[in-house]
Amino acid sequence: MIQRIQSLFLLLCSASFFGLFGLPFATSSVSMPDIFSDMVYNISDNAILLGLCVLGGLVSLGAIFLYNNRELQIKISYVATVLAILLPLTAFLLVYNEGTGGANADKIDDAPGLYLPLVGIIFSVLAARFIRKDENTVRSMDRLR
Repeated sequence: MIQRIQSLFLLLCSASFFGLFGLPFATSSVSMPDIFSDMVYNISDNAILLGLCVLGGLVSLGAIFLYNNRELQIKISYVATVLAILLPLTAFLLVYNEGTGGANADKIDDAPGLYLPLVGIIFSVLAARFIRKDENTVRSMDRLR
């Protein structure tokens, strides 16, 4: 059913992905040529980050409405977990490949947006755990019939 606790966890996971539209990954005290030209690094600086963020938010939001198919809902919540893992890794690799790992690396500070994918990981894993718990309860009730 849609009013279960895993629906709340999936909604919070989706909110953590969509919250990245307002929060940056990192800030810099100096302007750098490519990514940090505006001294803020957010998801709109790269199409890959934008795609991962939108896809992760839509996947976790769409998983809420798959309550009739719990196995698929579990798989989709694991996909949201993978996307939440890929998002900060991709952001880090993009910053590292842009040459900011050199002399100006000490001028880069992390921002709250860097931690939102971690929140998304926690909520999607919790959702998968509670979906699995519901699935086990339904299977045990079917055995009693």
